[in-house]
Amino acid sequence: GVHQVTERDLQGAGGGGSLMTGYENPTLSVSNTSIDIGSKAESSYLGSNDFIVIDNTKKKNTTVETIKSVVPWIRRKAQNACSKKMLYRRLPILSWLPGYDSSMAIGDLVAGITVGLTVIPQALAYANIAGLPAEYGLYSSFLGCFVYIFLGSCKDVPMGPSAISALLTFQVVNGHGPKYAILLTFLTGVVQVLMGLFGLGFLIDFVSGPVSSGFTSAVALIIVTSQIKDVLGIKASGTTFVDTWRSIFSDIHNTQAWDTILGIVCIAVLLILRIIGSLKLKPKYDDVELSKCKKVINNAMWLIGTARNAILVIICGLVGYSFCLNGPPPFKVIGTVPQGLPSAQPPPFGYTETKNDTEVTHTFLEMISDMGSGIIVVPLITLLENIAVCKAFANGKMVDATQEFLAIGFCNIVNSFVQSFPSTGSLSRSAVNNSSGVRTPLGGLYTSVLVITALLFFTPYFYFIPKATLGAVIIAAVIFMVEVKVVKPMWRSKKSDLILGFTTFIACLVLALEIGILIGVGINLLFILYHAARPKISVEKLRSMAGTEYLMLTPDRCLIFPSVDYVRNLVTKHSIRQGIPVVIDCSHIYGADYTAATVVESLTKDFAARDQPIFFYNLKPSVSSVFEGLSPKDFVVFYNEDEFDELLKNRYCIKKQIEFSVNA
Repeated sequence: GVHQVTERDLQGAGGGGSLMTGYENPTLSVSNTSIDIGSKAESSYLGSNDFIVIDNTKKKNTTVETIKSVVPWIRRKAQNACSKKMLYRRLPILSWLPGYDSSMAIGDLVAGITVGLTVIPQALAYANIAGLPAEYGLYSSFLGCFVYIFLGSCKDVPMGPSAISALLTFQVVNGHGPKYAILLTFLTGVVQVLMGLFGLGFLIDFVSGPVSSGFTSAVALIIVTSQIKDVLGIKASGTTFVDTWRSIFSDIHNTQAWDTILGIVCIAVLLILRIIGSLKLKPKYDDVELSKCKKVINNAMWLIGTARNAILVIICGLVGYSFCLNGPPPFKVIGTVPQGLPSAQPPPFGYTETKNDTEVTHTFLEMISDMGSGIIVVPLITLLENIAVCKAFANGKMVDATQEFLAIGFCNIVNSFVQSFPSTGSLSRSAVNNSSGVRTPLGGLYTSVLVITALLFFTPYFYFIPKATLGAVIIAAVIFMVEVKVVKPMWRSKKSDLILGFTTFIACLVLALEIGILIGVGINLLFILYHAARPKISVEKLRSMAGTEYLMLTPDRCLIFPSVDYVRNLVTKHSIRQGIPVVIDCSHIYGADYTAATVVESLTKDFAARDQPIFFYNLKPSVSSVFEGLSPKDFVVFYNEDEFDELLKNRYCIKKQIEFSVNA
């Protein structure tokens, strides 16, 4: 009869009928010739009810037909993009603004002001980490908050500079000045928007938990190291952890007593206030409601702990002011901070500066070349930090990563027009935002207004803030970013992950951050490839219903080019050692490639040469079609364990018929 291709129904019960004696490729030169087709219905050999008979004859599509088939897809995509549902997804403000009420407004007001009191001293300090004048930290803290109100999908995210983004900016800009940082902000935003539009967010998935922990811990130590110079009142510089410490030791003999004492005292005060903020008075008995006095005390302690940075900066600023009234202060202060908002202008796509009475021109391509891989690493890491914030406060809800990519990207693009360095959602400020009772992203409006107010009216007073105080603010904040608590559970769970985390940690300390995290991701991918190349194979010696002994080998994953030779060697070794029929259980094989097909063809030839039966059990139709592409010899697939004895019997009959015909 005419052969037809059969494909097993993936939704079926998962096995051939009782009349099914095996599945073979109709194009094979050798098949079960002992089957008497005339004695059974043809449908018995096409498969049971769990199979679907399909026509394999496909017409070749012309270019015109291909274009016609694409047009409906484009039309469907355009309709989805212009739908009301998509509009609400891309402008989340439309979802919560109609139901906005006074209780939400009060929650957002309190949270916005609280975050504003936190971000102002942090922004001044983060600018120092980034190697930029203090005002650039404030420039990075107001416009992004406003844009995020319309595009942001997470109420707890306060847009602005973070410790990680500041340190990455410092290493990528590498002393080239604010113009490079502003251009980096623009390019970061463009890359993030493109990632959102083209669905490239999966790239973040390659940064595993151990790599992220090692990277974050290294960043924390590098930031602490960068602030040691301000606490000690010395001069030091360096782009890596090792370089910075070498520079510190070279100038440590110039340590200033006033700066050191002030810095240590500030760190101690901040840590004490942090503890006070976490304390809560409880009622004497569990079933008794907390008294009004205790509620007031709890709220006061929480406010002191939350606003500890602002409180300390104000007090130390007053101390600095009192010293400046009587002459130069005994410790280093920030100095002049320009008053007013930054001028709105496009980011510099090239500029000219004067060095030693000579004009030096920096072209756009030269600036990009100087920043190197940072153009890709900075967007990825800042997105990773922001998504981590969203997940931390999602409360079980799904995080729309694509929308966050677009929101953060547009925030950075807009920020680049007000002389900002790259911004993202800060985990520390998000915790403050959440604990302050924020209800919607509108809390960012009040934070933005507070920063603008500081720029317009309070920058002259920033002059008196000691550098040691800002250094203490950063040290007291980032020291808790060192993820020591993950070491023990990671060791218990999987020791290789701990090795991966430590490798990333050391690489980020010794090398530039972007190179360190790329090394961590690269080693992680090598681990994944190794596991793909070395699948686990269980080997069992079983007996069939008729008492025939056979060897069952079960790979636990897909067969792809790194693993096929390893699997072939194991199958060959065990089959030769046992010398009995072999069954390969393909239940866990959901994919294969051309290399796997060539190995299967070679394997079946080897088994046929030594007259040892080999069968493939429960092979997925999609995988079977890959193997059949090379028409392997004696390639037999079955789906019902009861068929195994029948297959062996048919094979024995074929062998007898061949021997009889040869002897005749």
